[in-house]
Amino acid sequence: MGQRKGNGPAVRQAVEYDLVELVRLRALLFENLGGHFFSPASADDDWLDALAVVLKEQLTADAVRILVVDGDGDRDGDSDGDRGLAACGIATIEQRLPGPHLRNGRIGHVIGVVTDPSYRRRGHSRSIMRSLLDWFEEREVARVDLYASAEGEPLYRELGFTNHPDPALYWRP
Repeated sequence: MGQRKGNGPAVRQAVEYDLVELVRLRALLFENLGGHFFSPASADDDWLDALAVVLKEQLTADAVRILVVDGDGDRDGDSDGDRGLAACGIATIEQRLPGPHLRNGRIGHVIGVVTDPSYRRRGHSRSIMRSLLDWFEEREVARVDLYASAEGEPLYRELGFTNHPDPALYWRP
């Protein structure tokens, strides 16, 4: 899959060169979500190093898709011409057991879509999501799950996402 042209910003698959920016955007995602669950008071930044290692491993994995939109100018205002990334989106495919509600057992997960605040309201998340949904369809995924922020929910509903029928519970050892 090359760059997506046409209706919106160009979307491309992330490469190793993007790792620093992917970590920055992923950290930004958790800062914006807030709350103790996503950003516990006891947390330090050691998770960022672990994130960089896992992202590097996952860049070429068959069951993972990491898409980005390049920035269009000097994001931080320091005149060094850095472009950075405007946005990124990460998705995975998990193979579960097939059932009447999951004909082939393949479930897609949108792990996070985040746009740098200076690039918001330009269609970056929409373009990334459309490309991820195309990727899921190509791989015959039976269902795609995601957790939506209040800001992102209208976009996801417009793209066809609905309330999940199962109650969401979690457990931490």
